[in-house]
Amino acid sequence: MKTIININALELARALELPSREASLNREASVSEFWKDNRKLLEEAWAEWEVENKDNLLLPDESLLDPKLRKAINDAWENPEKENAVADLWEEIIPGVYETQFFDLERLADFRKYLEDVVNSGIPRRAPYGIQLNRYGIMLDPRSEGHLAAPSFQAFYNDIMDRFMRPIARLLLGTYGYDNQTFGFSIQYNPDKDKDLHAHTDASSATLNINTNLPDEAFTGSIVDFYDKDSGKTVQTTFEPGKAIIHRGNVPHATHPITSGQRSNLVVWLYGDRMQIARGSTSSYGNISSSNTIKDVALENVTARQRWSLPEGPKDTVAPF
Repeated sequence: MKTIININALELARALELPSREASLNREASVSEFWKDNRKLLEEAWAEWEVENKDNLLLPDESLLDPKLRKAINDAWENPEKENAVADLWEEIIPGVYETQFFDLERLADFRKYLEDVVNSGIPRRAPYGIQLNRYGIMLDPRSEGHLAAPSFQAFYNDIMDRFMRPIARLLLGTYGYDNQTFGFSIQYNPDKDKDLHAHTDASSATLNINTNLPDEAFTGSIVDFYDKDSGKTVQTTFEPGKAIIHRGNVPHATHPITSGQRSNLVVWLYGDRMQIARGSTSSYGNISSSNTIKDVALENVTARQRWSLPEGPKDTVAPF
């Protein structure tokens, strides 16, 4: 009698033969087909992985974030008229670029351990196109092929985008109306792998770049340049552990080569339906040249209550890369 072996989704996912590095970097059609054909299997594998490791796996939630930021955000959701307390936590670097403490330094090691568990899961993940496929390059949003589909992570990711980033972007950058859609990825800069990023703008209404280095993970180089269109000057800043920078996608910026250590970041975007962004917001990121620009919002007509609201329309399936 023939024996039927019941192999679970996690085992099947771990046994998949991934596209070659060269095929991925060249964005060959077979690469996209691989991720599309295996999407359901990978989603099931991530769910199974969470269940299998439920006793020792972090379930990420907003308790990982800075207490002051969490309180100000939660207060503003209860009463949008308190939104100035959120704005007060952000330091302006140049017009359209702001910085604050985003992760709680006492919990950052927990989140990094979670990301290490993700990397060690054995489940295939797609890195952002254009990087050298290092261990920590992961697509985060469901619109992306090969994304991190672990249910608890997706709940955390959606919470960051809906409850934190979107109202902050509306408050500081005036993105209301062009921030329904989300996108995200993680990346790590290394001297011998992905060490810099040339001057570019993003195909986003707003970009939130969050450093996930631990306090004792020092690096040299990797200074970030932001070009101030008003003054014509370039302002330099260095990412600190757990800090985030939010900026309009049309602000030109570049990353200097990292010369020692590693820098790990989560990068998340907001933009409008069909990748629409406000007038003047053009992109050269990842060889994207976006012409999907539309007129600016009449910001004086946007109320605090509107800023602290969720989009009514559904998410689309358009991915920048």
